[in-house]
Amino acid sequence: MGKTGAPVKGKIDTILQDVLSGGRLSAKDALLVFKNAGLHQLGRAADTIRKKHHQSNHVGFIIDRNINYTNVCTSGCGFCAFYKDKDDPDAYLLTTPEVLQKVGEAARVGGTQIMLQGGLHPDLKIEYYTNLFKAIKERYDVVIHSLSPPEIMHIAKNSSLGVKETLIGLRDAGLDSLPGGGAEILSDATRQRISPKKISAGSWLAVMRAAHAVGLFSTATMMFGIGEGIQERIHHLSMIREVQDATGKFRAFIPWTFQPGHTDIGGEESSVEDYLRTLSISRIFLDNIANIQGSWLTQGDAVGQISLFFGANDLGSTMLEENVVRSTGVSNTMSVDKIVHLIKSGGFTPVQRDTEYKPIRIY
Repeated sequence: MGKTGAPVKGKIDTILQDVLSGGRLSAKDALLVFKNAGLHQLGRAADTIRKKHHQSNHVGFIIDRNINYTNVCTSGCGFCAFYKDKDDPDAYLLTTPEVLQKVGEAARVGGTQIMLQGGLHPDLKIEYYTNLFKAIKERYDVVIHSLSPPEIMHIAKNSSLGVKETLIGLRDAGLDSLPGGGAEILSDATRQRISPKKISAGSWLAVMRAAHAVGLFSTATMMFGIGEGIQERIHHLSMIREVQDATGKFRAFIPWTFQPGHTDIGGEESSVEDYLRTLSISRIFLDNIANIQGSWLTQGDAVGQISLFFGANDLGSTMLEENVVRSTGVSNTMSVDKIVHLIKSGGFTPVQRDTEYKPIRIY
């Protein structure tokens, strides 16, 4: 990619100049740019647009804990190395006291956000979650940024409730916002290949629209490098941008690469260039989402730092606990001191933020 003749190069230059002047990148032009623009040209354009959204050189991060409350899952996705069947000897379901202990540990080291995510457990109904959220809120001043769209759909079905009714019940019990998990690639052809039991692309988008309608903000994600075409990635970005145009309640977009270790699908991990190219086109295409997150978790520290020059303005969480990516054999870790050093050594100013991307502490 990136090696083009003069006519194509001229067209790419014109497209990017139009975007930098305030135009909106079309899906057709995004595909052309993704496939043919030089990596550094793409990165420079993404960096310029980042600076339009964020005039300062601040780079955010959040202290939180990702609590996987169960590894039991009926979905059995081919890209997941974390899930277990209910009768597996390693299957687990955390009790409320066990979750509260983990939340307390996070709160004591300055954690401001809890991300509860788990498998689609066949026995769990809405009461498990509402009781848990109420217990957390009674004891700790933390934001509950939890439950992806597949979990919401599963809870609704298990509880014989509608999606909106489920979201309202969870919101009233303490749910503050939704993470963007379960999006993978918003193409049903790819979803049928990698996760045939999981909700459709349309259902994922419908849950997000419903969440936004009842006042819940969320993030959006894309997991790529699972054999999808570049056109499918652009389609994914188009769907996210369309929802954001309608609701304005996606706070951030997080693209990350499929980790093939110990999964049924297997295969090769995406290259660094592919990651940076996808990150850059995400920043350029998603003109209505202010925050684009770099992924040190899947890419490691060095590429995480480099992502700050390719459109990212945030490095996500210090991840006091993370089990899903770790189950693939990838074990990148991050402390507050480490992430502060990583950001500073890249020439940026580290900012601890909250879930709403408001600063808590500037380093």
